[in-house]
Amino acid sequence: MSTHPDPYQYVVLRCVPRPDREEFVNVGVVLYCQAAAFLDVAWQVDSDRLHVFAPGLDVDRVRDALRFVDGVCAGDARAGAAAVQSLTQRFGLLKAPRSTVLQPGPVHGGVTADCAAELSGLLDRLVR
Repeated sequence: MSTHPDPYQYVVLRCVPRPDREEFVNVGVVLYCQAAAFLDVAWQVDSDRLHVFAPGLDVDRVRDALRFVDGVCAGDARAGAAAVQSLTQRFGLLKAPRSTVLQPGPVHGGVTADCAAELSGLLDRLVR
């Protein structure tokens, strides 16, 4: 934890079962702070909510995609080639738009002295 506020960026991760309808449910948040060398994700999948929102959705596929994001953030073997990239490059990978069931929203920013607490607060406000 830093003693002074550092700038950070974050993206909300969205479950988008049918991109043609432009509907989504927020399922996670990725927070990156270069000054604190922090990159992490917090997520919560509400299976009941997703089944009501998109009957037939493979919720395990959504969880698998989020576990991949965990691996990218941690830089571990689950992330494949992304594991050896810098934090900046890994965040760049995670914030890039793609046409899968899990998509990042726009990049937002702020300042915080406690990245982990900020990530938890964003999850509470934007996902839960």
